[in-house]
Amino acid sequence: QVQLVESGGGSVQTGGSLRLSCEVSGYTSSTIYMAWFRQAPGKEREGVACFYTWFGRRVAYADSVKGRFTISQDNVKGTLYLQMNSLKPEDTAMYYCAIHRANGGGCLDANSVRDWGQGTQVTVSS
Repeated sequence: QVQLVESGGGSVQTGGSLRLSCEVSGYTSSTIYMAWFRQAPGKEREGVACFYTWFGRRVAYADSVKGRFTISQDNVKGTLYLQMNSLKPEDTAMYYCAIHRANGGGCLDANSVRDWGQGTQVTVSS
């Protein structure tokens, strides 16, 4: 019954911006922790950004996106967002929303994920 649906992907030029959204439904839990992953052809799925709890609410980012991407969540609807600025061709990938069970920065590890969205394609051209 758990469903994660991403939207907002598309094709942009280098330096452009996109905002991805993820709607979650069918998950009964007082608190859920969410993350964004991406996978390019021929590469392993990698964590992009995630929320976790360690002495409070924290955020982890992959080094490759720090300063350019921002993860956020609507406190009312629970919608997850990924604001992507200054996009580069190496950001081209399928982006996935996920619910994870990790604590700490381990939420960037795909092995921490319980549920995946279907993915939304992001393509950045030179």
